[in-house]
Amino acid sequence: MSSLVRHITFDCADPYTLAGFWAAVLDGKVSDEDAPGDPEALVTSANAALLFVRVEDAKTVKNRVHLDLQPQDRTRDEEVERLLGLGAKIAGDHRRPDGRGWVTLHDPEGNELCVERGAGEIAAG
Repeated sequence: MSSLVRHITFDCADPYTLAGFWAAVLDGKVSDEDAPGDPEALVTSANAALLFVRVEDAKTVKNRVHLDLQPQDRTRDEEVERLLGLGAKIAGDHRRPDGRGWVTLHDPEGNELCVERGAGEIAAG
């Protein structure tokens, strides 16, 4: 029998605050068992479970693994604007004139994530 990915875990400085950002990104929820100052915080959503764990080391290099997001009910550009409003920052813009491509963002602690075209944009060609 194979293994199941139970959580995707992020090392971070402030688990509860970063969990709040990602809960908003994924339309998820921070666990009722977690509170500010806790050493870890869990976010659950319909499609993923993310665990944020406090570490003392600061992030110094690019992540070796990151999340690629595909908006389901908005365009890529609308989703990028929404995430910027939540506190993300643009790290790289890889959008192409033909509409393909993605935008690389940093979450509030500098972890990379990419926003691809939305489901409707892909279906439209």
